[in-house]
Amino acid sequence: MSTRGAADRLVAGWDEGFGGATGVALGAAAVAYRGLVHARGWLYGRGVFRPRELPCPVVSLGNVTVGGTGKTPAVELAVRTLAEQGHRPAVVSRGYGRKSRGVHIVADLASIRLKPEDAGDEPFLLARRLPGVPVVVGVDRWAAARSAIDTCGATAIVLDDGFQQRTLATTLDVVTARARRPWGNGRLLPAGPLREPLRALARADLVVAVGAATTDEVGPAVARWAPHAPIVTATLEPVACWEARRMEAVPLTRLSGARVVAFAGIAAPASFAETLRELDVVGDVVAFPDHHWYTADDLHALERRAAGADALVTTEKDWVRLRHLRPGLPLYVVSVALRLLEGAETWRRAFERCR
Repeated sequence: MSTRGAADRLVAGWDEGFGGATGVALGAAAVAYRGLVHARGWLYGRGVFRPRELPCPVVSLGNVTVGGTGKTPAVELAVRTLAEQGHRPAVVSRGYGRKSRGVHIVADLASIRLKPEDAGDEPFLLARRLPGVPVVVGVDRWAAARSAIDTCGATAIVLDDGFQQRTLATTLDVVTARARRPWGNGRLLPAGPLREPLRALARADLVVAVGAATTDEVGPAVARWAPHAPIVTATLEPVACWEARRMEAVPLTRLSGARVVAFAGIAAPASFAETLRELDVVGDVVAFPDHHWYTADDLHALERRAAGADALVTTEKDWVRLRHLRPGLPLYVVSVALRLLEGAETWRRAFERCR
């Protein structure tokens, strides 16, 4: 099962390349985009623009491609690592797709204070997964971080999707990348998935290859542009499941052999399909655009498609964007976490610079 709209065709082209008039048009736009990226880098490199300092360590989690690299689970692991080292970490995010403006505290030490629509789906998800950890959103990362420090007593800041931001000085830059086809067709947006040229990897202190216990495809680019940066491998592991209508936890084995319709509005729905295969759930995933906010009509269409099935299945991030809806069928939500395969000690040592 799959739904392929314009967004899906674009993502496929980022992996496989574009031909004809589409390739020419996107290539021209990529040249203009490259110019903007180069100008910004030049201004920071020459000291015309300077990053602002904070009185505590700042860890950036990000990528050089658009989405689908396990960044959000990596943010969660970074927070837990800093807490184990004695810090009181806070998450700072831009809050992509939120309705609110300015700087807002999504969660403080005691509770979640904003709805997903005002927080953004990923900040709300992180607040839910990290109780007691402040989460602050704001396009102005410095102002958001100051709010986390001054209002919530944070002693370390974790920047969600912070690799491209240059306004805030960082202590540690962690880049996540897909272990397979990490750079797609190797071209800049919009002709490819790259947010920056691969030479931007030179700013990375640690690279996480997500999805397989291999660095074969990530390694050459890192060796060329960031030979100082070690690579660790990781996978997204299903860790919990619940039935959303009753908010009742169920064992992951409940899904084994079940007749389900799965769906996801994430950057890499194929990764969710792989997770389901690990749970012995057979079939593809009905794909929605990344960060899609579901409507009752969407849910009704999925239920019609699921005629004769036992249930619907989706990701935790998607549940955040449909939690106000009431499905007629059971809806199972699968939660994943980042598990380091090789390099756990390398990860820990990298975070020691934040002491």
